[in-house]
Amino acid sequence: MSIKRHNTGPRMSQAVEHGNTVYLAGLTADDKTQDVKGQTKQILAKIDALLKAAGTDKSKLLSANIWLTDIATWSQMNEVWDAWVSPGNTPARATVEAKLAAPGLNVEIMVQAAK
Repeated sequence: MSIKRHNTGPRMSQAVEHGNTVYLAGLTADDKTQDVKGQTKQILAKIDALLKAAGTDKSKLLSANIWLTDIATWSQMNEVWDAWVSPGNTPARATVEAKLAAPGLNVEIMVQAAK
């Protein structure tokens, strides 16, 4: 079974296809001046683009991991997530509070999807 990598760098790929599954790296916002809602919107747009490049979409999400720097912002992130996620096709999901890699990052999301 072949492996196809997207947006590959020296440390990681943003997406990896293996068989009928697409694995995305943990994604963060490019504009760290945005609040949790703004950063979540940016990340979900990246997810849409990477899934499309791999020949799938959010209706085929299998799982999602979400990290927030402040769990008190959970409802703000969920407001954007709930408007984006495909109704009836919600993935298994976990959301936790964690320190992220750089100051200003408030949200990181990692998903897996079927093709």
